[in-house]
Amino acid sequence: MMTQTPEEAPQLMLDVETKLPAPDWRAQVPSVSQLTRRIRGHLENSFFDVWVKGEISNFRKPVSGHAYFVVKDAAAQLRTVMFRPCLSKVKFQPKDGMEVLVHGKVTVYEARGEYQMVCDSMEPVGVGALQLAFEQLKQKLQAEGLFDPKFKQKLPQMPRRIAMVTSSTGAAVRDVLKVLSRRCPNLQILVIPASVQGEKAAPEIVAGIRNAEKWNEKNPHDPIEAMIVGRGGGSLEDMWPFNEEIVARAIFACTIPIISAVGHEIDFTIADFVADLRAPTPSAAAEIIVPNLQDLIFQLQSHTKRLKMITMKRLEQTRLHLGHLSQRLIDPRQRIREFREKLIQWDRKLRTAIHTRLLLQRKRLEAGVGLLHSLSPLQVIARGYSMTQLADGTIVRSAQISKGTRLHTRFSDGVVESVVERITGSMKNGSL
Repeated sequence: MMTQTPEEAPQLMLDVETKLPAPDWRAQVPSVSQLTRRIRGHLENSFFDVWVKGEISNFRKPVSGHAYFVVKDAAAQLRTVMFRPCLSKVKFQPKDGMEVLVHGKVTVYEARGEYQMVCDSMEPVGVGALQLAFEQLKQKLQAEGLFDPKFKQKLPQMPRRIAMVTSSTGAAVRDVLKVLSRRCPNLQILVIPASVQGEKAAPEIVAGIRNAEKWNEKNPHDPIEAMIVGRGGGSLEDMWPFNEEIVARAIFACTIPIISAVGHEIDFTIADFVADLRAPTPSAAAEIIVPNLQDLIFQLQSHTKRLKMITMKRLEQTRLHLGHLSQRLIDPRQRIREFREKLIQWDRKLRTAIHTRLLLQRKRLEAGVGLLHSLSPLQVIARGYSMTQLADGTIVRSAQISKGTRLHTRFSDGVVESVVERITGSMKNGSL
């Protein structure tokens, strides 16, 4: 503050009076709007690229989709607005009391003459935005019951047709097809292509799930019985589409049992919690979704053998019991007659039970044999194909053989033995 003595005051007043503008100076005074606009221009030119840290307060989001809040610390506060396009890119849900870093520019809201910050990005302090968004969505969906085991659908024991929603060019689809072709060669597989990372991925994954359900609506007698949704491993950002809410809700609403197979064994996504079953890798999902055909045949043979052993053991126990009772007869003729009648009844019941049990097992065995027969290479040969083997029985799968090699070609009605004399054309290059 400047001070002055009484002697200096008149001279100061004189100086002020001599500096007054011409009589028309009042016409040059700016209006409130003009002055506010100048201030706004100065602020925006000086503070157009600003980061600020503080605590969110009074956060509100009206129907317009914009967000209005205050960023504050212990000594000051800054009014902030974040418009809908920028807010839609924020992965987590801002809340009062949350400490954040916001970026944007400082401007003036001219209608009220207040300066404010127009925010274009926001990051939480102390934890990554994606990790916070993951935890928030996980808590939200868990509270709604989307993870509840009572809503989990059971996978079919032996599906005839399955679908896989994934990238058609990724390693995951190749791994899954390789495993499925080994375990169950006759399985029908429908690959539904979808992006598995990037902004377009989540909508495409949702569309793929819905397309599978549309297939079932159009083909009720040949439905997709199970589905794999997933991709190979990657960073949290790469796998983020499987943490999107729209994907989680599409999986939960799907009427087809879904196995989530995202990433490697240590990776978890929201899709894993919502799906009917989680597999640590796409290859593991393929192992889970169908049984091994050879294991089924072995189980059938084992059950048949066990049933025969139980039946014979039960029959032998009955005979021994009858012999024991015969030795304890008081009146041999009468008791023998009674037990003979009972024996006849037991024998009739036992024969009936054995016949019924054997008939049931025979039907199961015939069904298994029929399934095995339908998968047999001989059935393929019977339809006009042939199978070529080397002398040691190895199946020839490519043209990488040499002149003079002895071949055995099996047709439906016999076997032709031949010797390779010449390899021509594209076969030399290993292609068909």
